[in-house]
Amino acid sequence: MIRKVFQFAILVGILFSCSSNKAEVTEVLHDEPMPEWIQMFNGQDLEGWIPKIHHHETGENYFNTFRAKDGIIEVNYDDYKEGFNDRYGHLFYEKPFSSFHMTWEYKFTDQWLKDAASYTYRNSGVMFHSQAPNTILKEQDWPISVEWQMLAEEKEGVARPTGNMCSPGTDVVYDGKIDPRHCINSSSPTFKWDEWVRADLIVFGDSIVHHLVNGDTVLTYFLPQIGGGVANRFDPAIKVDGKALTSGYIGLQSEGQGVLFRDLRIKEL
Repeated sequence: MIRKVFQFAILVGILFSCSSNKAEVTEVLHDEPMPEWIQMFNGQDLEGWIPKIHHHETGENYFNTFRAKDGIIEVNYDDYKEGFNDRYGHLFYEKPFSSFHMTWEYKFTDQWLKDAASYTYRNSGVMFHSQAPNTILKEQDWPISVEWQMLAEEKEGVARPTGNMCSPGTDVVYDGKIDPRHCINSSSPTFKWDEWVRADLIVFGDSIVHHLVNGDTVLTYFLPQIGGGVANRFDPAIKVDGKALTSGYIGLQSEGQGVLFRDLRIKEL
């Protein structure tokens, strides 16, 4: 009951401040001094990162799915000789965060495994507030987490925004209520697959989340919590529906589409 009252109080404050909050986020947060940022990737190897790929144990980087090359973390399927086989993967940073500002750049490659689900075409993402990688079971497909979804143009002239929110095993509050959709689209424009895009994720614990694309706020939502569906074959002790997601791990996604990540930085707020 106390948590419900607290959530309502947060929402009231949010609804009155949302428009100015977005403007302040866009204009201010990139002006902080550089020394406050933590470089998440050393540019040379995957030290400090933990892979977890569906059908495999935590720590196994199946067929070198995640690679470090020339200052870039690459999702690459060159060694997948037997197809994708639903090997949805995530490369987790070694420590969890609660309130933070993360920034990175990404673009897709022309590599896509045709036996992957059609929706994975020019599709990837960054998971946050995720369960710890060592709690993800071998046959669990998706971590219980929230996703900053990365998309690029699929068909010329057809809108396909990026910076969307997806919610495997979680719920968020949007437009004043828990939104039943697995994914909520942002207001971003559509980008070509081979264009570098700047992404920002600003999270205040279990209260407010902002998605930014090339410096503009494109989506804001509230009160991330465990709930919903999509994630399968998880440890039921981990999925406590209604539990607030105050912190968690960050993971780069692999789901059959080649993608490049660079300039991954984070600072705690």
